[in-house]
Amino acid sequence: QVQLVESGGGLVQPGGSLRLSCATSGFTFSDYTLSWYRQAPGKERELVARITNPGFTRIYIDSAKGRFTISRDNAKNTVYLQMISLKPEDTAVYSCNAVGGIPVMQYWGQGTPVTVSS
Repeated sequence: QVQLVESGGGLVQPGGSLRLSCATSGFTFSDYTLSWYRQAPGKERELVARITNPGFTRIYIDSAKGRFTISRDNAKNTVYLQMISLKPEDTAVYSCNAVGGIPVMQYWGQGTPVTVSS
Protein backbone atom coordinates (compact mmCIF):
# COMPACT_ATOMS: atom_id res chain seq x y z
CA GLN A 1 0.00 0.00 0.00
CA VAL A 2 1.56 3.25 -1.16
CA GLN A 3 1.33 6.19 1.20
CA LEU A 4 2.64 9.74 1.11
CA VAL A 5 1.66 11.75 4.18
CA GLU A 6 2.56 15.42 4.48
CA SER A 7 2.81 17.30 7.76
CA GLY A 8 4.17 20.53 9.17
CA GLY A 9 1.88 23.07 7.58
CA GLY A 10 0.04 25.73 9.48
CA LEU A 11 -0.49 29.44 10.01
CA VAL A 12 2.62 31.60 10.21
CA GLN A 13 3.42 35.30 10.18
CA PRO A 14 5.14 36.85 7.18
CA GLY A 15 8.86 36.33 7.59
CA GLY A 16 8.33 33.15 9.56
CA SER A 17 9.53 29.63 8.87
CA LEU A 18 8.05 26.18 8.45
CA ARG A 19 9.47 22.74 7.81
CA LEU A 20 7.25 20.41 5.83
CA SER A 21 7.71 16.65 5.92
CA CYS A 22 6.42 13.91 3.65
CA ALA A 23 6.69 10.43 5.08
CA THR A 24 6.30 7.66 2.51
CA SER A 25 5.90 3.91 2.37
CA GLY A 26 5.01 1.17 -0.08
CA PHE A 27 7.51 1.90 -2.85
CA THR A 28 11.26 1.99 -3.39
CA PHE A 29 11.85 5.52 -2.20
CA SER A 30 15.50 5.73 -3.25
CA ASP A 31 14.60 5.02 -6.89
CA TYR A 32 12.26 8.00 -7.14
CA THR A 33 12.55 11.70 -7.79
CA LEU A 34 10.73 13.63 -5.06
CA SER A 35 9.04 16.98 -5.50
CA TRP A 36 6.99 19.54 -3.64
CA TYR A 37 4.10 21.21 -5.43
CA ARG A 38 1.71 23.86 -4.23
CA GLN A 39 -1.71 25.05 -5.27
CA ALA A 40 -3.34 28.26 -4.14
CA PRO A 41 -7.10 28.77 -4.39
CA GLY A 42 -8.09 29.59 -7.95
CA LYS A 43 -4.62 28.92 -9.32
CA GLU A 44 -2.94 26.03 -11.08
CA ARG A 45 -0.69 23.67 -9.20
CA GLU A 46 2.97 24.58 -9.60
CA LEU A 47 6.26 22.83 -8.96
CA VAL A 48 8.10 24.39 -6.02
CA ALA A 49 11.14 22.16 -5.59
CA ARG A 50 12.51 18.84 -6.81
CA ILE A 51 15.30 16.53 -5.69
CA THR A 52 16.68 13.55 -7.58
CA ASN A 53 18.44 10.37 -6.56
CA PRO A 54 21.28 9.60 -6.91
CA GLY A 55 23.24 12.82 -6.69
CA PHE A 56 20.54 14.83 -4.93
CA THR A 57 20.27 17.36 -7.75
CA ARG A 58 17.90 20.15 -6.73
CA ILE A 59 15.61 22.38 -8.75
CA TYR A 60 13.56 25.30 -7.40
CA ILE A 61 10.97 27.66 -8.71
CA ASP A 62 12.52 31.11 -9.02
CA SER A 63 10.50 32.60 -6.18
CA ALA A 64 11.74 29.88 -3.81
CA LYS A 65 15.45 30.19 -4.52
CA GLY A 66 17.32 31.34 -1.45
CA ARG A 67 14.32 30.78 0.80
CA PHE A 68 13.31 27.12 0.40
CA THR A 69 15.47 24.01 0.74
CA ILE A 70 14.39 20.55 -0.32
CA SER A 71 16.10 17.52 1.18
CA ARG A 72 15.55 13.79 1.46
CA ASP A 73 16.45 11.06 3.89
CA ASN A 74 16.47 7.76 2.06
CA ALA A 75 16.85 5.82 5.30
CA LYS A 76 13.61 7.33 6.59
CA ASN A 77 11.79 7.40 3.23
CA THR A 78 11.03 11.05 3.91
CA VAL A 79 11.36 14.26 1.92
CA TYR A 80 11.42 17.70 3.54
CA LEU A 81 10.86 21.28 2.53
CA GLN A 82 12.44 23.90 4.78
CA MET A 83 10.87 27.29 4.16
CA ILE A 84 12.14 30.57 5.57
CA SER A 85 11.23 34.21 5.02
CA LEU A 86 7.70 33.19 4.15
CA LYS A 87 5.50 35.60 2.26
CA PRO A 88 1.72 35.82 1.88
CA GLU A 89 2.22 34.73 -1.73
CA ASP A 90 3.46 31.37 -0.42
CA THR A 91 0.00 30.56 0.93
CA ALA A 92 -1.16 27.30 -0.66
CA VAL A 93 -1.70 23.61 -0.11
CA TYR A 94 1.67 21.91 -0.42
CA SER A 95 1.78 18.34 -1.73
CA CYS A 96 4.61 15.88 -2.20
CA ASN A 97 5.06 13.82 -5.32
CA ALA A 98 7.18 10.81 -6.23
CA VAL A 99 8.05 9.76 -9.77
CA GLY A 100 10.19 6.85 -10.88
CA GLY A 101 10.46 3.31 -12.08
CA ILE A 102 10.20 1.64 -15.46
CA PRO A 103 7.46 1.94 -16.53
CA VAL A 104 7.11 5.24 -14.75
CA MET A 105 4.97 5.40 -11.62
CA GLN A 106 3.70 8.52 -9.92
CA TYR A 107 2.32 9.00 -6.42
CA TRP A 108 0.79 11.99 -4.64
CA GLY A 109 0.11 12.95 -1.07
CA GLN A 110 -3.05 14.70 0.03
CA GLY A 111 -1.29 17.93 0.94
CA THR A 112 -0.72 20.13 3.96
CA PRO A 113 -1.98 23.72 4.02
CA VAL A 114 0.34 26.66 4.58
CA THR A 115 -1.11 30.06 5.38
CA VAL A 116 1.13 33.11 5.67
CA SER A 117 -0.78 35.99 7.18
CA SER A 118 -0.44 38.74 9.76
